[in-house]
Amino acid sequence: MSTGAKNGSTRTERGNRTRAKLIEAAEKVFAELGYHDASIVKLTEAAGVAQGTFYLYFQGKQQIFDELVEDLNRRVRHAMSEASARGGNRIESERLGFQAFFRFTAEHPALYRIIRQAEFVSPAALRLHYTRIVEGYVDGLDKAKSNGEITDLDTTVAAWALMGIGELVGMRWVLWDKDNDSLPEPVFDEVMALIQRALGARSPGNGTDEVSSDGT
Repeated sequence: MSTGAKNGSTRTERGNRTRAKLIEAAEKVFAELGYHDASIVKLTEAAGVAQGTFYLYFQGKQQIFDELVEDLNRRVRHAMSEASARGGNRIESERLGFQAFFRFTAEHPALYRIIRQAEFVSPAALRLHYTRIVEGYVDGLDKAKSNGEITDLDTTVAAWALMGIGELVGMRWVLWDKDNDSLPEPVFDEVMALIQRALGARSPGNGTDEVSSDGT
């Protein structure tokens, strides 16, 4: 989706920093004002750059919005995959991956607002955001299924369903509850118990498929 800088002089370390400042400013401005009320002037003011500088990197508001969606997607996927890779089994990976997702949404509440806007502003960017997350999720579930760590299920359906759980739970307990800087532990434990039962995953350390009432 990214087209890169529009001339060679901007493909430098300084140019990369300027581009990153514009993307960071776009996250703030689009989240606070919405796509239609945002403007190039407001974006450049927030980034602390001249208006003409903007056009060295982006053709217009639509392009920077699309690249912002891609940037947020890349960052949240990196946070989740890096965390889940530390898990010794699938349910540990789920727990670590969900923790990373909820932490990211607490630190970047704009993720929700901008992705919601993408439904109307850039449906292709919205679809790409979700499908990229699901593709990696399905790969992990397929591996767990082949290893006998989860039950025999349709991993594509499971990935979409689990992603929906994470998004809505995060919206309810992280985005809406301003006092929370992370998902409350009892809520998180309940979510993980639900996911473990849904996947038919073995409880860590006991080698069985049974899940107790408290999710352990």
